Amino acid sequence: MSLKTVGATIARTFLARGNGTPPVARSPKVNRFSTSCSLSAGRHQGESHEQISDRPTGDASSPSEAPQIRAAGDKKRTKEPVGAPGVPGVRRRSFTSKAEPMDQRSYLWARYSDMKRLVHDLIPPGACKSLNSNAIYANNEVDLAEVDIYGFDYDYTLALYSNALNTMIYNTARGFLIEHFKYPEGIRKYDYIPNFAARGLHYDIQKGLLMKIDAFHYIQPGTVYRGLSPVPDKEVLQLYGGTYHVPLQQDSGFYGKGPKVKQFMDIFSIPEMTLMAVANDFFITNDIEYDPVHLFKDVSEAIGMVHLKGYMYKWVMQDLDNFILRGEETDAVLHRLVNHGKKLFLITNSPFSFVDKGMTHMVGKNWRDFFDVVIVQADKPHFFTDCIKPFRRLDGNGDQQWEKITSLDKGQIYKQGNLFDFLRLTGWRGSKVLYFGDHLYSDLADLTLRHGWRTAAIVPELEHETKVVSTDKYSLNLTWLQALTGLMERLQTHRDAESKQVFVEWQKEREELTAMTKNLFNPQFGSIFRTCHNPTYFSRRLSRFSDLYMASLSCLLNYDLSYTFYPRRTPLQHEAPLWMDQLCTGCMKTPFLEEMSHIR
Repeated sequence: MSLKTVGATIARTFLARGNGTPPVARSPKVNRFSTSCSLSAGRHQGESHEQISDRPTGDASSPSEAPQIRAAGDKKRTKEPVGAPGVPGVRRRSFTSKAEPMDQRSYLWARYSDMKRLVHDLIPPGACKSLNSNAIYANNEVDLAEVDIYGFDYDYTLALYSNALNTMIYNTARGFLIEHFKYPEGIRKYDYIPNFAARGLHYDIQKGLLMKIDAFHYIQPGTVYRGLSPVPDKEVLQLYGGTYHVPLQQDSGFYGKGPKVKQFMDIFSIPEMTLMAVANDFFITNDIEYDPVHLFKDVSEAIGMVHLKGYMYKWVMQDLDNFILRGEETDAVLHRLVNHGKKLFLITNSPFSFVDKGMTHMVGKNWRDFFDVVIVQADKPHFFTDCIKPFRRLDGNGDQQWEKITSLDKGQIYKQGNLFDFLRLTGWRGSKVLYFGDHLYSDLADLTLRHGWRTAAIVPELEHETKVVSTDKYSLNLTWLQALTGLMERLQTHRDAESKQVFVEWQKEREELTAMTKNLFNPQFGSIFRTCHNPTYFSRRLSRFSDLYMASLSCLLNYDLSYTFYPRRTPLQHEAPLWMDQLCTGCMKTPFLEEMSHIR
């Protein structure tokens, strides 16, 4: 059975089951399925789905008693036996029947068992295996045939770095915090925690809280941390005046920097968040009074010193093999674009010596021959918004020249400048330009909102997240979570005392499933793209500022340069899911051409 058929079958069956009267009496012994989410035991691939049992559905142990649904597209359907509406396996009785109806509690658990059995039986093994971390995902329609000019950021775009760099940044900034800012020596005992923080989190500067916020400015319960310890949901409500909502005026501004809350959108900010949490944790656990605002500013400055003093540049240049990943793939992308007659340019905030060393390592000494324009120390995002700084030319040694710039020539290196002069001197405008970057604010926001360029976000976290989404455990847990949520929504009209108790148990299971799903990504904060059901604030910005997004630049190698990317048409809340082509597991279709998948 195809995913389209399975998804449509579940949706059709679920929508067909109404809130009618409880079914006629059946066995009082209702087998409530385990809520442990070990869901594979219910699969019976060899079962026929063309017959409908006349036996009651109260005993869920027999495969033959599962709801039998004919595959979508079959012309002939088995005539539904006469029975209670939406309850397969029980023949409908006449309205003059003297059989007493089942009690509400048993009825609700029977519906629960029916739905769980349906979910388990109809999910094929490996339902999510088609998801591929080398795919490119579209928020907006993009035809590569119309793109003549490709632009790139450098850090985490052309050059991907290993996690060892985060450890080095953390350790050095921790040293600055102790030696330069005179913080207690005890902080040195805290080693870097690789999987603690995640990109896109918000930090409440005055309260010293690290948290995850959804697209509607609501804090996700269970994802608020003071130091290294979670803050109870009740305390979070007290701190924010009885609500999880963070007002817009307090939230981070356009570039993620608000007066009270900052959003960490940079991959380089992960060690900063970790050091922030560690410093808070030290003062709290040692009962030392401190000002969270001072701590935030000091940690931010200590992290900044690592970059301003050039430590990161020195580490990478001294050990390129250890810190730079997938250099050969970057080389392949540039060769392919140039061989197809595309123009290339580079705009980065990094200094020339650092870029030159890295590009020589990945591409070769003649790397500048690939680019029509190279701009370093651009000071993004100001490069895209200000028209003050003029371009300066650098010689082959990186020394600054003094002549006025009247053209941007191939083979030359330019410093600073602004986008308005760039557009005037190149004439590169509109949708024929596609720019790649990792920072949604500094690299992409102004280009898509102000200048109409096409934009592509590099999101390395996609590689891990797609692997999680592709597991059977995730797909089964999330599909059942969605089905249980829908069951609660449709049956909530049952409000007697027994029904309310059932709903308490269902809600508890739903919360457990939500936590289990979150923990598969990151035990503290979950997926960077989703809260429970809503997109995260990061995901909302990603969909607004990027036409395309992908795990690495090398994903381009999987597509023809005349390929058109189409965004998935997913149903709006008021629309019927008539075009479902996957289960309700949150999976995204992979717009991936297998005949082009020659990478690796």
